[in-house]
Amino acid sequence: MNNDFRKLDIVCLLVCCMLAVTWPRPSSATVDRDTYYQAQACYQKLRSTPKIQKYREQWLNCIDKFQEVYRYDPSGPWAPAGLYMSGKLYQELYNLSFKESDRQEALDIYGRIVKRFPQSQYSQKAADAIRSFSRAKSPNVAVGDVRSLSGNSAEDKSLSGNSAKDKYVAAESAYNRLLKSAKRQKYRDQWLACIEEFMAVYRHDPSGPWAAAGLYMSATLYQELFKRSFKESDKQEAIAAFERIVAQYPRSQYRKRASDALRAILPSESQQLAAETQGDKKPDEEETAVDEVAAEIEKASTYPEPEDKEDKPPEGQSVTVKGLRFWSNPSYTRIVVDADSETTYTHRLLKQDPAIQKPQRLYVDLDNCRLGADLDKVIPINDNLLSDVRAGQYASDSVRVVVDIKSFKTYKIFSLKNPFRIVIDVWGKEASPTRATAQTGQKGAKLPPSALARQLALGVSRIVIDPGHGGRDFGAPGYKKGVHEKDVVLKIARRLAKKMQEELHCEVFLTRNSDRNLTLEERTAIANTKNADLFISIHTNAARDRRAYGIETYFLNLATDEDAIMVAARENATSTKNISDLQTILTDLMQNAKINESSRLAVRVQESLHGRLRQDYSQIKDKGVKKAPFYVLLGAQMPSILIETAFISNARECSRLIDSTYQDRMCDAIVQGVRKYIRETSPTAFLNPNFGG
Repeated sequence: MNNDFRKLDIVCLLVCCMLAVTWPRPSSATVDRDTYYQAQACYQKLRSTPKIQKYREQWLNCIDKFQEVYRYDPSGPWAPAGLYMSGKLYQELYNLSFKESDRQEALDIYGRIVKRFPQSQYSQKAADAIRSFSRAKSPNVAVGDVRSLSGNSAEDKSLSGNSAKDKYVAAESAYNRLLKSAKRQKYRDQWLACIEEFMAVYRHDPSGPWAAAGLYMSATLYQELFKRSFKESDKQEAIAAFERIVAQYPRSQYRKRASDALRAILPSESQQLAAETQGDKKPDEEETAVDEVAAEIEKASTYPEPEDKEDKPPEGQSVTVKGLRFWSNPSYTRIVVDADSETTYTHRLLKQDPAIQKPQRLYVDLDNCRLGADLDKVIPINDNLLSDVRAGQYASDSVRVVVDIKSFKTYKIFSLKNPFRIVIDVWGKEASPTRATAQTGQKGAKLPPSALARQLALGVSRIVIDPGHGGRDFGAPGYKKGVHEKDVVLKIARRLAKKMQEELHCEVFLTRNSDRNLTLEERTAIANTKNADLFISIHTNAARDRRAYGIETYFLNLATDEDAIMVAARENATSTKNISDLQTILTDLMQNAKINESSRLAVRVQESLHGRLRQDYSQIKDKGVKKAPFYVLLGAQMPSILIETAFISNARECSRLIDSTYQDRMCDAIVQGVRKYIRETSPTAFLNPNFGG
């Protein structure tokens, strides 16, 4: 008997050992990447929240998260990225704390990257950071707001006093406060006060090392003020200050900057200015004439981490703006600016100025850009919201796109990749809320969005169905030769449109009714301009593992699992890294009521698809409702979902997808799910004899 137990123990032990060896666990690269994205989220929150930037432990917390990426797998592909970002954060912390220990930590980390990862792209970045960091003697900061970061009273005291440097730091602190307050930027005296502080730096010692810096900043602020005031006197003050720098400080780095600014303001004089800038500089001074003060107050460069190379132009090559497109209805306009590669951009809303007959304007400045030779520079729109959109070469290396506004309520601007384009969404004022007042009952009662939608009895009368892909975009290839996603989803969408018209008595539009190419941003724009009540995008799923199968339904939100990120990357025709970038801006693009309603619609459709199809078919897998940042759903002003109907890469499901009977039953299920959603949203909708029920 004992021998039997002993044999059983040995067998159990062997089984446990085998399980320990063969049990699947996440790959190192996957864990590294997830850890990196968690650290990046910490950093993004820190960068976007000035209040928590004042506390040292917040910086150290993010630094530790990036160092965890390195510690987890010091020789892994994400190790140099995590190490580099921890060095970068120590550098930014030093720019606020002035603690020598923070500076030394940054330099040590950069040095470690150069030694340990000579073949990594981060080796060159680290080497560049060491060179620039070593030159700079003190950072460019707003001192008064960051005392809690230091903890070293001696260092704090060293910043007191009345030197030109102290005056410059105080002036820049005031300027930073102005930039952070949209309300203060509306008042002229706030700008003039900052200008005066920078001029005080210049007057303190006109021949000293900080004079050119103070004068340059005062000119820059006058230039910014002119963009708001349109007062010719502000423009002339800026020109005069820039010209004084060119004349008085021939060896300063600010002379080159001032010359560039003058060329942008006075393009007709650019050749003369170029000659003046180069005239009295010897060839061997080209590399050495660097203003120490300029280096001292130069801001550190920032990079997206890890670097995404798929759209970046070669170094030294400018980006070309290739086209302007728009879609419009009386209450919504979408404008798209197309470029041939990725670049940075800024935007600003300018108020109306009747004195010079200037309407309210929204502009976007694209850096390192040139206008395309065949670009239509002015596109008339002339709807209820906008007059036109126009593009111009604002400076030698930047393009400005201006939208002339008639009236609007709000706007959003975001960029998409592969190819790079900037999307501008403008919405008009909503209709009178009298219906809402009559239905909501108690005055001032705050309702959750879904309850509000039900109380308003918001019926569904117009639906836009989007067959994914099309034209030269074939979508996912099928398991069977010659089967492509674009063809399958078009057939499903046509069936679905017909059934919805017949059974729900809705107006139904297809984004495409033939095999033609549509951009992702165009599909949502069609739904918005049609004033659709629902938007349903139809797709087929795919995976490298051909055993994968099942149905899943998505709505727009932050992705919560790896599979969702991969699906979004495939449907967006982009990389998982770009999906991570998109998630950092997604919160600003989402509206809670639409997200809640989209989630409810997705649940009803997914439940119906799984429940209906399993009645007639075996092996129908419910992969559930998921969320991910799909380009095609961005900016939709109605509940919107994306249905991955089945895996076209799976032999069984590919055969079903091309079967007309299966398509018919799938469409019945989608209609049933939409009907349930409408009943919940508008309980009286199906009491109308004209409404399907």
